[in-house]
Amino acid sequence: MKTRKEALKYGLSFADTYQEAPFHDPNWQLVRYKPNRKAFLWTYEKDGYICLNVKTDPAWRDLWRKTYASVLPAYHQNKEHWNTIILDGSIPDKEIKRMIAESYDLISDSPSKRIYEAVKKIPKGKVATYGQVAAMAGNPKMSRAVGNALHKNPDPSQIPCFRVVNAKGELSGEFAFGGKGRQQALLEADGIEVIDGKVDLLKYGIILPQDN
Repeated sequence: MKTRKEALKYGLSFADTYQEAPFHDPNWQLVRYKPNRKAFLWTYEKDGYICLNVKTDPAWRDLWRKTYASVLPAYHQNKEHWNTIILDGSIPDKEIKRMIAESYDLISDSPSKRIYEAVKKIPKGKVATYGQVAAMAGNPKMSRAVGNALHKNPDPSQIPCFRVVNAKGELSGEFAFGGKGRQQALLEADGIEVIDGKVDLLKYGIILPQDN
C-alpha cells in the first residue's frame, strides 16, 4: 500500500464510514465513523510520501514503532494514542490494514469489541460455541466474525478465547492458542475435561436464555 487512494478505499470498507476534508485543505483527507463522527484514519502527504495517522492502543503503540521504522509518534496529534504510518513500501499491506482496523475498532462500536466483551463473560469451567458468542455479542449470524476476532485476540490474559469451541464441542485450530495442545491445556487448567479433542457441551457448555 503506497497511495492515498488505496488507504482511503480500505478505510471506507468498514461499516458506517464516510470521507471528509474538514480543513479546507485537499492535502488532509479523513475517514470518519458515522455514529459518533470520530475520525480513525487521517491521510496527508508529507516529505514526498503519503502518511496515515491511526489511533492505537497504548499497549500496542510502542510495539508498532519498534517493529517498523516507518511507524512514528503521530504528526500533529496526541502521540500517546496515535501513530503515523509512512507509506514508503517498507510495511506489509496486511500490517497497515491491521493498524487501520485497530484504529476503527478503538473509535467505533465494532463487532470485535462486542465479541471480546462477550467472551469475557464465559465463566471459568465453562465453554461457549461460536454461535453463542455471536448471540451474546448481539448478532447470532456472525459466527465467522467471532472466529476472525478471536484469532486476533489483543489481550489473551483478559479475553479467554480458549473457552470458545465449535458447535460440536471441538477445539479450535492449534495456531490460535500458541501451539499444539495449548487450548486443551488451558481448558484442563479450568477444570474442563477434553476427550479426543472435544468438550462435552451438555456438561460444560453455557446455557443462554434463548437456548432453554
